[in-house]
Amino acid sequence: MKRPIALTTFLLTILFLASYSFTAQASTPAQGSAFSTPTPLPDGRIIYIVQSGDSCFRISALTGIPIEQLRSLNRLSEDCALSEGQELLLGIGGPSGATPTPQVESTPTVGAPPTATPPPGQARICVVLYDDVNGDSLRQDTETLLAGGALSISGASGQFSQSATTPGGTDPLCFERVPEGTYNISIAAPDNYNPTTQLNHTLVVNAGEQVEIIFGAQQAVAELPAEPGETSAGPGSLLGILGIGFLLAGLGLGVFAWRFYGRKPMYNK
Repeated sequence: MKRPIALTTFLLTILFLASYSFTAQASTPAQGSAFSTPTPLPDGRIIYIVQSGDSCFRISALTGIPIEQLRSLNRLSEDCALSEGQELLLGIGGPSGATPTPQVESTPTVGAPPTATPPPGQARICVVLYDDVNGDSLRQDTETLLAGGALSISGASGQFSQSATTPGGTDPLCFERVPEGTYNISIAAPDNYNPTTQLNHTLVVNAGEQVEIIFGAQQAVAELPAEPGETSAGPGSLLGILGIGFLLAGLGLGVFAWRFYGRKPMYNK
């Protein structure tokens, strides 16, 4: 009698454990659940919206994109912190399917004119000749460019040689497509101007460089004309005045001696 009861109890226990195991497996979500790739936006980007409970590890497991790539594309922190509703860039859709490479954005200088980039293998040399009003050999923002300066540039090995005249205005005088090498740059100030910096400059330029050389010149001070009737008293004129004074003194002494000794009676010894 006891054997059938024990056998029945054993079978019921096996059935209970089997049913519990199936229930647990059905209620637990699969870690590798299917992921439907979002449709690319008009610009080709594939965006994933962060859901509640998401982490970089889970998103990486769903999408197959490495965690480091997720952090790089979306500039995430080291701990890969996410917030619900956040948009994550997964890649670029379309025919190529290429992943965009992060690019460094260059901030343009406010107020500065765009400058041409020299082609590979060549350089660009610009020369500035400014009106050094205060003569301090340092260019201020208020000091304008000078026109009429004679400029020449020549390569040490003869690879490049040009001459020009500074145009003034607001832009420097630039020489394009200059081969790399050593160059001598010389400038002559316009008429009625004196240089306040060196007139010659030697420099070495490499391919792809853009170099700017600055020269300064100051307007010469004009001599003021002498006033009518005004004479300049130089060393020669002073000596002439002194000579006339000694001559008049000698004549006065002669007249005095003649009058004094000429009227004095002579006595014979």
